[in-house]
Amino acid sequence: MKYILETERLALREFTVNDSEFIIELVNSPDWIKFIGDRKIKTDVEAKAYIENGPIKSYRENGFGLSLVEIKTDGTKIGMCGIIKRHHLDNPDIGFAFLPQFTGKGFAFEIANATLTYATTKLNLPKISAITIAANIKSIRLIEKIGMTYIKTFCFPNNTEELLLYNN
Repeated sequence: MKYILETERLALREFTVNDSEFIIELVNSPDWIKFIGDRKIKTDVEAKAYIENGPIKSYRENGFGLSLVEIKTDGTKIGMCGIIKRHHLDNPDIGFAFLPQFTGKGFAFEIANATLTYATTKLNLPKISAITIAANIKSIRLIEKIGMTYIKTFCFPNNTEELLLYNN
């Protein structure tokens, strides 16, 4: 298995369509639905399409994307983290999400901090953004803990949901 990066406890690797069962569990977890939104991914076919049209397409087009976070010792799939290029943001942004049973253990900070370092040193991306909604206090804390600074509140075009923008 080729990893993008490794930390003390975790490894980050590219998604494959074989991760569809994990995607179904992650995108239907309560915090994902509450803070990211219902992606209406309920079947293996829908999950594989999400992986192919999201992360895999991003790896091909940008050289980076959202990736799978695993515990190194046993390969347990616990979340996703990575860098995303969105059309309506000036800079690529860091994104992350974890299954509920793996939050509050420092995993998100460990992999997000390493991912931010990887983005600036290995991918040579000088400026990374992060976005979240104001209600997502855990995400805001993590974004600030990895050294990002609040810039402004904004909305994506044709959307009324207010998002908080941070930059490194």
